[in-house]
Amino acid sequence: MASGRDPVAGGKRAAILDAAIERFGEDGYEHTKWADVAADVGVGPTALYHYFESKQHCLFVVMDQALVELDHRFQDLTQGNPDHVAALRAVLADCFDVSEHEALRNRVLVAEQGLLAHPCGSPREEEARQTARMHTRDIERAWTLFLAAAADSGTIAIANPRLTARAILGIYNSIWLWFRPRGRIELDRVAGFFTDRILAIVGLEPEPSDRLQEAA
Repeated sequence: MASGRDPVAGGKRAAILDAAIERFGEDGYEHTKWADVAADVGVGPTALYHYFESKQHCLFVVMDQALVELDHRFQDLTQGNPDHVAALRAVLADCFDVSEHEALRNRVLVAEQGLLAHPCGSPREEEARQTARMHTRDIERAWTLFLAAAADSGTIAIANPRLTARAILGIYNSIWLWFRPRGRIELDRVAGFFTDRILAIVGLEPEPSDRLQEAA
């Protein structure tokens, strides 16, 4: 059955989003010119407005797609798994199993999170902003419910699941403010160091392999 969508148009939109992620992640959102994104995709600047109302509209879509993917991956690893410790370790491993492109997208998501707090005059921008904000709350809620269930089962020792969820997300998000995919510190070392700290928050010891990885 035909979807009713133009696959060429869909491919061009995806290419614009990918180019925007690279530009926003490498150069910063404020320092990226909308015309540069168009040039990277091989279209004229006015052609971008067929797909996005503005650079900010594109940014909100980039952020929302990242949030939806993160939430889906979290749910896939935690739902239906009675072993909360194994699920948590799997989630943390997945959080650091990212490509260079995904790392840049995470940088964009964290660096521009504050823009989601400000209402937009354009209906399309405002809709995209509100959708991204909703999915931000969904991720925090999912973490809170998971940690509460783990605490109720006695597998982790925490007093306040919501604050713990915020602490874990805050630690993880802080990484993307400074991490560079081709920087001096490899992501594997970052993963080992921060995974141990997050596990400590919920009273869990790192696996011996985690210690060896951090020491390497």
